[in-house]
Amino acid sequence: MRMTAEEVVDRMAALPGWALARDGAAIRREFAFANFAEAWAFMGHVAALAEEQDHHPDWSNVYNRVVIELTSHDAGGLTMRDFQLAEGIDAL
Repeated sequence: MRMTAEEVVDRMAALPGWALARDGAAIRREFAFANFAEAWAFMGHVAALAEEQDHHPDWSNVYNRVVIELTSHDAGGLTMRDFQLAEGIDAL
């Protein structure tokens, strides 16, 4: 179920480093690593977590940077699944 704007604001307070994207329909974070190998390893961990949660990010990688955007396409915006995955990513 798609979250209200107030619910999103409340959840964002607990996710430092993440920002609203796509006019509030997604959350976004950029990660920087020492090199490509570390960035790629991180992506592997995120991929395993995403598979476990059956919720997959929109992401990109350029050398040592990984940009992740989370949204629930089927709901047309943000749901609790996006915030749960973001929390799991932060725990990595």
